[in-house]
Amino acid sequence: MAESVPSILESDARGEIADIYADIRKVLGTSVVNLIWRNLATMPGALEWTWSTVRPLYLGDAPLHAEAVRQTIALPDWPGFSADTLLAAGVDGSERALIRGVLDSYQHTNALALVVLSALLAHYEPRPAPALAAAVSAPKPSAARIPELPPMDALDPEVAALVGELNTFGEDAEPQLIASMYRHLAYWPAYLALVRTMLAPLQQQGRLNALTLSTRALGYAHGATLATQLKPAAPPATLKGALASCRLFVEHPIARMTGLCAMIRRATPD
Repeated sequence: MAESVPSILESDARGEIADIYADIRKVLGTSVVNLIWRNLATMPGALEWTWSTVRPLYLGDAPLHAEAVRQTIALPDWPGFSADTLLAAGVDGSERALIRGVLDSYQHTNALALVVLSALLAHYEPRPAPALAAAVSAPKPSAARIPELPPMDALDPEVAALVGELNTFGEDAEPQLIASMYRHLAYWPAYLALVRTMLAPLQQQGRLNALTLSTRALGYAHGATLATQLKPAAPPATLKGALASCRLFVEHPIARMTGLCAMIRRATPD
């Protein structure tokens, strides 16, 4: 499996792309720029146009719709990890706080990306969807900085294999992208192994695929409501590729990991 789609790393960004990356971090309240934006940066004009189009949603109603997704997502009822279990696996309180920081960051940005990019797709590729109300309020993003994303080839073979296996959970197509969250959690292999043990029965029962499907539909419905607020400028010549990238991310890793991250976060004690 390829590590990722083509992207421009934050460390390699220059000029306008670097400026947009900085604005994405500021607006989203996160310390990293997610892969969808780094992939769009490889297409001439796509990052600039997509970000300028959806940025007002991030500053407007998108956080409330993202919070509505988090509140109503249909998570399987399943036991989580006790503090003693994590301690026995070598994950102490300080490491647990770092893990929660990673999970909280993804839980924040994934739900936002789900509704915002779904809104863009609904604008250009409309289809019927129920009207869903936004939440009354939304939490502020965590201020915690998360570790640098490790490359797949830097992981021990067994850990890379575990990341690859987890990446298939909840996926209803051949995985084309490795979810960054699992790579971030690879700093704690024992914790990642516990996550696999928790999720494997649900995957076997088909409940994780059902979670992805329901999250995808929930995200699109909220996105369709937000789509009425979009006022796109003239699109670049790369519009088709930009929409294809948004569709790939929204329907697969973003929808999948919005649900799975919420479930893993719920299972991890404070």
